[in-house]
Amino acid sequence: MTTLSVIVFILTYAGMALGRVPGLAVDRTGVALLGLIALLASGDLTLDEAGRAVDMPTIALLFALMILSAQFEHSGFYAWIANRITHAARSPRLLLSVLIVVTGALAAIFTNDVVVFALTPLVVTGLATHKLDPRPYLVGLAGAANAGSAATLIGNPQNILIGQAGGLDFWRYFFFALPPTLLSLAFTYVAVTATWRFTPAEEALANNVSSPRIDRVQIAKGILAIAALIGLFLTPLPRELAALAVAGLLLLSRRLSSRDMIGAVDWHLLLLFVSLFGVTAAFAKTGLSQDGLAFLAAHGLLPDRLSVLTPLTLAASNTIGNVPAVILIIKLVPDLPDGVLTGLALLSTFAGNLLLTGSMCNIIVAERAASAGARLSFIDFARSGIPMTLASLAATAAWLLVMGLVRI
Repeated sequence: MTTLSVIVFILTYAGMALGRVPGLAVDRTGVALLGLIALLASGDLTLDEAGRAVDMPTIALLFALMILSAQFEHSGFYAWIANRITHAARSPRLLLSVLIVVTGALAAIFTNDVVVFALTPLVVTGLATHKLDPRPYLVGLAGAANAGSAATLIGNPQNILIGQAGGLDFWRYFFFALPPTLLSLAFTYVAVTATWRFTPAEEALANNVSSPRIDRVQIAKGILAIAALIGLFLTPLPRELAALAVAGLLLLSRRLSSRDMIGAVDWHLLLLFVSLFGVTAAFAKTGLSQDGLAFLAAHGLLPDRLSVLTPLTLAASNTIGNVPAVILIIKLVPDLPDGVLTGLALLSTFAGNLLLTGSMCNIIVAERAASAGARLSFIDFARSGIPMTLASLAATAAWLLVMGLVRI
């Protein structure tokens, strides 16, 4: 055991909670990378050990899904969707409901972070056209992206990690996760409409607004890629290999540059994963995690019960973030049953809606909105996020208990 590994581990996850280094322009990814560099430089972790710690199937699957999303982004699909949402609805509440449904569906396929990164500035621009307060719609966008992403094992980074670590069946998980996901989407709508005032738009929604240019051929190519991916998920082929094969075919394009496609990948998120894998591996070498697990087991506090798992995911997701929290739990508590892993995927995802800092998806919405001229504050998010999250967690815990996946 070395003191440095423990200190780096604590400081890294403290940085995850704060979101940055006070006084420096260093974000979560920078914090994790600096922690990994310190461990490598000190010799507490070798490059070989760091490499073995990285869950490459998870990284490969996430990368491939980002390439798939880039196909739709460069074809103009996201711009077209945002345009349809903001100009097809005939009232603010109807607009919100359409936004939540469409965002939730897209997040289940393309991952929530990628979807909100593409949609947020487009939605803000559309809302400004009709002089609507963007804040409730931004909360709805983030809430729906998180809720919808819980439906599949490729909907968000933590689900990808859980699915790969536990070898969960894609379709079995989907059919189990669908009911609580639909409830969470409904709770998102109810919470936003109950906590915000909606007034008619000052300008009538225009009927003659031109749609953005789209490349129908590239959209069709993307749809075929999704169909192929779903088909491959029905085969014994590992998910990461299926996704990489589809991504490789998409890169073989005469119109879309591979440089642009690869440039659309969120390399910061991938680097965050790699760095956290290394930091937690170094901490595991100290033996403290094993001692801690023995203590928790002796006192019945392992996260294999709802009474522990629910508050743990809520607290961890809204301090260090749901992705770092899931990496930590899986690394330090290996061999969790499939039912518990399913509960972890659902609960950690819904818990991310509590506060603005609860998930990377929420932070992306706030930052992308700010770049488009709209401000979403911590309080703005919390006023709707708290009720939608508590309702979602209660319903999900009840569902897990009734279905017998996790004991109380």
